[in-house]
Amino acid sequence: MIRMIRSFFKTEAAGGVLLVMAAIAAMLIANSPVNELYQHALHAYVFGMSLSHWVNDGLMAIFFLLIGLEVKRELIEGSLKSKEQALFPAIAALGGMLAPALVYTWFNSADPTASQGWAIPAATDIAFALGIMALLGNRVPVSLKAFLLALAIIDDLGVIIIIALFYTSELSSFALAMGLLTAGGLYLLNRYKVTSLVPYLILGAILWFAVLQSGIHATLAGVMIGFAIPLKGKQATSPSPLKRLEHWLHPWSTFAILPLFAFVNAGISLEGISLAGLTSTLPVGVALGLFVGKPLGIFTFSWISVKLGMTKLPEGIDTRHIFAVSVLCGIGFTMSIFISSLAFGHAHLILDNYARLGILIGSTAAALAGYIMLRATLPKKVLLDEPILVKEIKAKF
Repeated sequence: MIRMIRSFFKTEAAGGVLLVMAAIAAMLIANSPVNELYQHALHAYVFGMSLSHWVNDGLMAIFFLLIGLEVKRELIEGSLKSKEQALFPAIAALGGMLAPALVYTWFNSADPTASQGWAIPAATDIAFALGIMALLGNRVPVSLKAFLLALAIIDDLGVIIIIALFYTSELSSFALAMGLLTAGGLYLLNRYKVTSLVPYLILGAILWFAVLQSGIHATLAGVMIGFAIPLKGKQATSPSPLKRLEHWLHPWSTFAILPLFAFVNAGISLEGISLAGLTSTLPVGVALGLFVGKPLGIFTFSWISVKLGMTKLPEGIDTRHIFAVSVLCGIGFTMSIFISSLAFGHAHLILDNYARLGILIGSTAAALAGYIMLRATLPKKVLLDEPILVKEIKAKF
């Protein structure tokens, strides 16, 4: 039994499976006799914040720290290190954020409150999308995995900017000044090539608290910390501080933080949910934004960029594979639920519930359709003949 559990956690799709299991468990509990206990636990206060608040603003800051580390590494030595490598997924990601936002807005423009959720379908769940792709094993070309990874990273970076610009509350000048001062301290640590992780994490904790109090969403502190961590050690042979921290955080994020986030946020009670409400513009806009807007934006922008000679398709893949991946990117789940909580939160709980139902419907449809399309278009077996890139990709799963 223990051997089977260890084997499961070593599989590439384990993170995505745990996310699904956590979401299903939350839905079942929220619609069972123990829902009151579930809700009471989520709203129980610990050290001045509710448990759900600690997960969404605390643990998710660690997830965004990991995103910051991944983005920095990819920009310096990975799949985004050159203009040619970054341009194709960057253009695709731009279309993948614009089109779903426009689809959602088209459905909800008449309702000022509902229109606040315009960014909900703009996000891609990296762990979930990569987990679905991993189910196809070595049939997936390495170049296609690299494209999805780069696209999802740029997509998440765009969503982080959206959160900073559009989903912040009233700002506290004092806390913001403290945050800027602490961020300056992180910069100086990097500037003077301090490679010990301890001072970065201490200042990072202070930065997180300052940003939390400032009115800017606290998870953005995680990205700032990630960008401050140095990639290289003091000597060429020294271990990379960034890679050490990334390696340590990755399993915690995949197997603990994200499933816990899903368990805390996917527990939607269906009490009071009507068919009329479920087919209203809010959940329909979210679901179609993910399932239709995402692939429409990603594929259209990708196709136009290739036709205009701005970019070229990655080696070994064609437009069918790009379209299948663009459908798979409609899995918003974690990031979309996160934005929904920022857009509506406790002030508009019923809208948040309908948005989350739309997220679950759209993400499920995208996962199934994307998997089926990839399975139908990929060759029966792909030989991995790019050892360096293979090593980089395997490190992500």
